[in-house]
Amino acid sequence: MELAVACYSATKLFPNSEVYGMTSQIRRSAASIAANIAEGHGRESTGAFIQFLRVAQGSLKELETHLILSEQVGLLKADELSSLLHRAEDIGKMLRAMVRSLQQKMSS
Repeated sequence: MELAVACYSATKLFPNSEVYGMTSQIRRSAASIAANIAEGHGRESTGAFIQFLRVAQGSLKELETHLILSEQVGLLKADELSSLLHRAEDIGKMLRAMVRSLQQKMSS
């Protein structure tokens, strides 16, 4: 959730011409990460939870791509990009660890 909030804040300064473009893409992919984790957690099977965590990982990679592109086209400052990508990297590590843990739980 914190990453999504940070992405919303970062995109507030994007030009109005990007409202339906990069602003929307960044906000949707950032919100999708937390939403997929929550939805997976609400499922009744570990396998379904793992699948939703993988979808969240995909949304995270999508977000990272949009952020990098935003910096390259001058919408996002390099220091903002660095901060957001650092947060994204931490979330990616947590997601991978959670998937591994749940997979081990299923096989034991």
